[in-house]
Amino acid sequence: MDNGLISDVVSTSIKIYALMTPPAVLSAFISGTKEYSREQKAAVALKTSSAIFIIGVVLYLFGSHLFALFGFTLDAFRIGAGVLLFLTAISLMNDDGKQTQTQKDGDISVVPLAIPLGMGPASIGAVMVLGASATNLREMLVGVSSLFFAALGMFLLLRLADGVAKMLHRTGITVLSKLTGLLLAAIAAQVIFTGLNAFLRQ
Repeated sequence: MDNGLISDVVSTSIKIYALMTPPAVLSAFISGTKEYSREQKAAVALKTSSAIFIIGVVLYLFGSHLFALFGFTLDAFRIGAGVLLFLTAISLMNDDGKQTQTQKDGDISVVPLAIPLGMGPASIGAVMVLGASATNLREMLVGVSSLFFAALGMFLLLRLADGVAKMLHRTGITVLSKLTGLLLAAIAAQVIFTGLNAFLRQ
Protein backbone atom coordinates (compact mmCIF):
# COMPACT_ATOMS: atom_id res chain seq x y z
CA MET A 1 0.00 0.00 0.00
CA ASP A 2 1.57 3.31 -1.10
CA ASN A 3 1.96 6.28 1.20
CA GLY A 4 -0.59 8.34 -0.74
CA LEU A 5 -3.25 5.69 -0.24
CA ILE A 6 -2.47 5.42 3.48
CA SER A 7 -2.64 9.20 3.82
CA ASP A 8 -6.01 9.33 2.03
CA VAL A 9 -7.43 6.55 4.22
CA VAL A 10 -6.23 8.23 7.43
CA SER A 11 -7.57 11.69 6.52
CA THR A 12 -10.90 10.34 5.26
CA SER A 13 -11.27 8.11 8.32
CA ILE A 14 -10.82 11.10 10.62
CA LYS A 15 -13.43 13.12 8.71
CA ILE A 16 -15.97 10.29 8.72
CA TYR A 17 -15.31 9.60 12.39
CA ALA A 18 -15.96 13.25 13.25
CA LEU A 19 -19.20 13.15 11.24
CA MET A 20 -20.36 10.24 13.40
CA THR A 21 -20.41 12.67 16.37
CA PRO A 22 -18.50 10.41 18.82
CA PRO A 23 -19.32 12.56 21.90
CA ALA A 24 -23.06 12.21 21.24
CA VAL A 25 -22.77 8.44 20.74
CA LEU A 26 -20.56 8.11 23.82
CA SER A 27 -22.93 10.12 25.97
CA ALA A 28 -25.94 8.07 24.81
CA PHE A 29 -24.01 4.82 25.34
CA ILE A 30 -23.01 5.75 28.88
CA SER A 31 -26.56 6.80 29.72
CA GLY A 32 -28.22 3.78 28.13
CA THR A 33 -25.93 1.07 29.51
CA LYS A 34 -25.69 2.10 33.16
CA GLU A 35 -27.32 -1.13 34.33
CA TYR A 36 -25.55 -3.38 31.82
CA SER A 37 -22.85 -5.90 32.69
CA ARG A 38 -19.39 -5.63 31.15
CA GLU A 39 -20.24 -8.37 28.64
CA GLN A 40 -23.49 -6.67 27.65
CA LYS A 41 -21.70 -3.37 27.11
CA ALA A 42 -19.13 -5.11 24.90
CA ALA A 43 -21.93 -6.70 22.85
CA VAL A 44 -23.70 -3.35 22.39
CA ALA A 45 -20.42 -1.68 21.35
CA LEU A 46 -19.75 -4.39 18.75
CA LYS A 47 -23.29 -4.35 17.38
CA THR A 48 -23.36 -0.55 17.19
CA SER A 49 -20.05 -0.26 15.33
CA SER A 50 -20.98 -3.14 13.00
CA ALA A 51 -24.32 -1.49 12.16
CA ILE A 52 -22.59 1.83 11.49
CA PHE A 53 -20.11 0.14 9.14
CA ILE A 54 -22.75 -1.85 7.24
CA ILE A 55 -25.05 1.15 6.82
CA GLY A 56 -22.12 3.32 5.73
CA VAL A 57 -20.86 0.82 3.13
CA VAL A 58 -24.32 0.29 1.63
CA LEU A 59 -24.85 4.06 1.29
CA TYR A 60 -21.31 4.58 0.00
CA LEU A 61 -21.57 1.92 -2.71
CA PHE A 62 -25.20 2.37 -3.75
CA GLY A 63 -26.07 5.91 -2.70
CA SER A 64 -25.23 7.28 -6.15
CA HIS A 65 -28.09 5.24 -7.62
CA LEU A 66 -30.43 7.30 -5.48
CA PHE A 67 -29.20 10.40 -7.32
CA ALA A 68 -30.37 8.93 -10.61
CA LEU A 69 -33.60 7.69 -9.05
CA PHE A 70 -34.63 11.09 -7.66
CA GLY A 71 -33.02 13.18 -10.39
CA PHE A 72 -30.81 15.52 -8.34
CA THR A 73 -27.15 16.36 -8.91
CA LEU A 74 -24.13 15.63 -6.77
CA ASP A 75 -23.49 19.35 -6.24
CA ALA A 76 -27.07 19.91 -5.03
CA PHE A 77 -26.63 17.03 -2.61
CA ARG A 78 -23.30 18.47 -1.42
CA ILE A 79 -25.02 21.75 -0.55
CA GLY A 80 -27.86 19.95 1.23
CA ALA A 81 -25.46 17.70 3.15
CA GLY A 82 -23.41 20.75 4.13
CA VAL A 83 -26.48 22.47 5.55
CA LEU A 84 -27.27 19.35 7.59
CA LEU A 85 -23.68 19.32 8.83
CA PHE A 86 -24.09 22.90 10.01
CA LEU A 87 -27.30 21.99 11.84
CA THR A 88 -25.54 19.05 13.49
CA ALA A 89 -22.64 21.31 14.48
CA ILE A 90 -25.06 23.85 15.97
CA SER A 91 -26.84 21.15 17.98
CA LEU A 92 -23.50 19.94 19.34
CA MET A 93 -22.47 23.47 20.25
CA ASN A 94 -25.77 23.96 22.12
CA ASP A 95 -25.60 20.59 23.86
CA ASP A 96 -25.13 20.89 27.64
CA GLY A 97 -24.73 17.14 28.18
CA LYS A 98 -28.18 16.77 29.72
CA GLN A 99 -30.31 16.31 26.61
CA THR A 100 -29.37 12.79 25.57
CA GLN A 101 -32.33 10.50 25.02
CA THR A 102 -32.01 6.74 24.90
CA GLN A 103 -34.23 3.73 25.05
CA LYS A 104 -34.54 2.45 28.55
CA ASP A 105 -35.83 -0.94 27.43
CA GLY A 106 -34.71 -3.16 24.60
CA ASP A 107 -31.67 -3.05 22.34
CA ILE A 108 -30.15 0.42 21.99
CA SER A 109 -27.27 -0.60 19.72
CA VAL A 110 -28.98 0.06 16.38
CA VAL A 111 -31.49 2.69 17.52
CA PRO A 112 -30.53 5.24 18.73
CA LEU A 113 -26.77 4.58 18.82
CA ALA A 114 -26.12 3.54 15.20
CA ILE A 115 -29.11 5.51 13.84
CA PRO A 116 -29.57 8.45 14.16
CA LEU A 117 -26.53 9.26 16.33
CA GLY A 118 -23.66 7.44 14.59
CA MET A 119 -25.18 7.57 11.11
CA GLY A 120 -27.45 10.59 11.22
CA PRO A 121 -28.60 12.81 8.35
CA ALA A 122 -25.29 14.67 8.21
CA SER A 123 -23.03 11.62 8.16
CA ILE A 124 -25.34 9.77 5.77
CA GLY A 125 -25.28 12.74 3.39
CA ALA A 126 -21.50 13.05 3.55
CA VAL A 127 -20.98 9.31 2.94
CA MET A 128 -23.32 9.39 -0.06
CA VAL A 129 -21.42 12.36 -1.49
CA LEU A 130 -18.10 10.54 -1.03
CA GLY A 131 -19.49 7.44 -2.69
CA ALA A 132 -20.88 9.36 -5.65
CA SER A 133 -17.53 11.14 -6.03
CA ALA A 134 -15.57 7.86 -6.18
CA THR A 135 -14.74 7.19 -9.83
CA ASN A 136 -12.24 4.33 -9.65
CA LEU A 137 -11.31 1.27 -7.59
CA ARG A 138 -8.67 3.14 -5.58
CA GLU A 139 -11.15 5.78 -4.40
CA MET A 140 -13.73 3.12 -3.55
CA LEU A 141 -11.09 1.21 -1.57
CA VAL A 142 -10.21 4.40 0.31
CA GLY A 143 -13.88 5.00 1.15
CA VAL A 144 -14.66 1.48 2.35
CA SER A 145 -11.40 1.27 4.34
CA SER A 146 -12.10 4.65 5.92
CA LEU A 147 -15.59 3.55 6.94
CA PHE A 148 -14.10 0.43 8.52
CA PHE A 149 -11.50 2.35 10.53
CA ALA A 150 -14.05 4.99 11.57
CA ALA A 151 -16.40 2.23 12.79
CA LEU A 152 -13.44 0.55 14.53
CA GLY A 153 -12.66 3.84 16.24
CA MET A 154 -16.26 4.04 17.44
CA PHE A 155 -16.04 0.48 18.78
CA LEU A 156 -12.85 1.27 20.70
CA LEU A 157 -14.38 4.46 22.10
CA LEU A 158 -17.45 2.61 23.35
CA ARG A 159 -15.33 -0.17 24.86
CA LEU A 160 -13.43 2.50 26.78
CA ALA A 161 -16.63 4.34 27.73
CA ASP A 162 -16.41 3.58 31.46
CA GLY A 163 -12.85 4.87 31.69
CA VAL A 164 -13.61 7.90 29.53
CA ALA A 165 -16.65 8.76 31.67
CA LYS A 166 -14.58 8.62 34.86
CA MET A 167 -11.80 10.69 33.33
CA LEU A 168 -13.84 13.38 31.57
CA HIS A 169 -17.00 13.51 33.69
CA ARG A 170 -20.03 15.25 32.15
CA THR A 171 -18.19 18.56 31.75
CA GLY A 172 -15.38 16.98 29.77
CA ILE A 173 -17.77 15.18 27.44
CA THR A 174 -19.63 18.46 26.86
CA VAL A 175 -16.37 20.25 25.96
CA LEU A 176 -15.45 17.41 23.58
CA SER A 177 -18.88 17.68 21.99
CA LYS A 178 -18.37 21.41 21.35
CA LEU A 179 -14.96 20.82 19.79
CA THR A 180 -16.53 18.23 17.51
CA GLY A 181 -19.16 20.80 16.60
CA LEU A 182 -16.46 23.27 15.53
CA LEU A 183 -14.81 20.61 13.36
CA LEU A 184 -18.13 19.71 11.75
CA ALA A 185 -18.82 23.38 11.00
CA ALA A 186 -15.49 23.65 9.17
CA ILE A 187 -16.20 20.47 7.17
CA ALA A 188 -19.69 21.76 6.36
CA ALA A 189 -18.31 25.04 5.05
CA GLN A 190 -15.93 23.18 2.75
CA VAL A 191 -18.67 20.84 1.47
CA ILE A 192 -21.03 23.76 0.72
CA PHE A 193 -18.26 25.78 -0.91
CA THR A 194 -17.36 22.85 -3.18
CA GLY A 195 -20.99 22.39 -4.20
CA LEU A 196 -21.60 26.10 -4.83
CA ASN A 197 -18.35 26.52 -6.73
CA ALA A 198 -19.19 23.66 -9.11
CA PHE A 199 -22.80 24.87 -9.46
CA LEU A 200 -21.74 28.43 -10.38
CA ARG A 201 -19.31 27.15 -13.01
CA GLN A 202 -22.07 25.36 -14.90
